[in-house]
Amino acid sequence: MALLDKKISFVIPCYYSQDTIADVVAGIEEEFPRDKYNIEMVLVNDGSKDNTFNVLKKLADKDSRVVALNLSKNFGQDSATMCGLTNATGDYMIVLDDDGQNPPSEAHKLLEKIQEGYDAVFSKYHEKKDTAFKKFGHDLNDVMATELIGKPKNLELNSYFIITSFVRDEMIKYNGAYPYIWGLILRVTDNIANVYVDHKAREVGKSTYTLSKLVSLWLDGFISFSIKPLRVTSILGIVATLMGFILTVFIVIHTLLKGDLEGWTSMMAAILLLGGFQMIMLGMLGEYVGRIFINANNSPQFIVKDRYSKENED
Repeated sequence: MALLDKKISFVIPCYYSQDTIADVVAGIEEEFPRDKYNIEMVLVNDGSKDNTFNVLKKLADKDSRVVALNLSKNFGQDSATMCGLTNATGDYMIVLDDDGQNPPSEAHKLLEKIQEGYDAVFSKYHEKKDTAFKKFGHDLNDVMATELIGKPKNLELNSYFIITSFVRDEMIKYNGAYPYIWGLILRVTDNIANVYVDHKAREVGKSTYTLSKLVSLWLDGFISFSIKPLRVTSILGIVATLMGFILTVFIVIHTLLKGDLEGWTSMMAAILLLGGFQMIMLGMLGEYVGRIFINANNSPQFIVKDRYSKENED
């Protein structure tokens, strides 16, 4: 590979990874030795309350290619990734997880593929070795990305990927409080490919992937990068209006032919149906307005509290 004149940045958002991140860094060091590759590793502690940042500092002490960043609180994986990309200086940026499920040895496949002229290359797993809940969340997120932000159906997006500095430079121009990495990449380019890589089962600890994080990811994706949900609410409003009109016609005809309808069943059904639609619409509109308000107040994507490297110890 013609990489002698190219710098490669490994960006790793870290969250409660004190027991796993050292092995990930060791794997990168083994696969990308100093005498053959020009690399850096940007490790971002996303507000972990355990010993994660101290572990990152020790890794920086051992290897001058490691830069450890400590965020002031937990901003979320996509914000931590944006922080890493913002501070990375490579020609290529490889993003991978902190739990050891993305083998660093597979990064060579990403590098080979992107040198064919692509702007971004995402991993595609032979077998995804995650929990059933995490797989379910990924599949739903994939459907959302396809239907709402224009992801090609034949393209698979995962957290192990590589982008060029051009894509990174365009992505970090986004200064909204709710970054969505997949949406930002798709907004920059459609020159994207997949390459098959291996995926390892998690060997240490438990996943921090929760229902609340899944819901937050959905909201960041389809509210920050698509207006289709507003269109859906408009359609629901039209459907509810038509159902109300049909019900009114039915009641009038029934009254003329058979007399008044007994009971309140139809009225209660109509009230609940219309009330539910209105609450959904108001809630969706509220999400949009709330995010506009927060972004207008310049709420940050991330705040770096500490930066640590061997050359510049803080």
